Amino acid sequence: MRNGLSGLAAALIVSASLVTAPAIGADPGPAEQPSGPVTHLSASSGSVVRGAAPADLTTGLPAELPAGAPVVVPAARVDNPAMLPPGDAPEQGLQVKTLLAARSISADFPQITSMIGVRPDAKPWHPRGLAIDVMIPNPGSAEGIALGDAILDYAMRNADRFGLQDVIWRGVYYTPAGPSGSGYGHFDHVHITTTGGGYAG
Repeated sequence: MRNGLSGLAAALIVSASLVTAPAIGADPGPAEQPSGPVTHLSASSGSVVRGAAPADLTTGLPAELPAGAPVVVPAARVDNPAMLPPGDAPEQGLQVKTLLAARSISADFPQITSMIGVRPDAKPWHPRGLAIDVMIPNPGSAEGIALGDAILDYAMRNADRFGLQDVIWRGVYYTPAGPSGSGYGHFDHVHITTTGGGYAG
């Protein structure tokens, strides 16, 4: 399922990418090269795949795309979760902003293979689809800690896109304003809470 989209979803994705792309000839500002994998959307089929960032990434669409030419959409610039392939989190019950965070992290961090979304909990965040737990492989290793730190940084840099409420990682509670408390556990996963944005569909 992660590599395919229904015809309707693919059509919506292609339409949405054309609507949200910068106008041809408009100054899109300085181009930013994504540091990790990006999502490729095939202009002809609408299929979405992950892949390494190309060496020459432009910020706008060319005037005409040859049939089958991929439109490169860095996951860090996508605001609509429907434009990203399903990720590593079970998506049932996730609210829109939480789904966007989960799919973006899956697209940009292929090292992540497991996330927890909706689950029973005394606090409302997970049961209401407002939170995900991004499980870190080998969380006590230097590599695991660095990966968790990178996901924390990614979530904080995308706070507006994700409607970020908070992140918890290695005992520290973060809001978009920065660290604001300690003693919170979460040494094997990065907990991300969003403001939700309602349920899709």
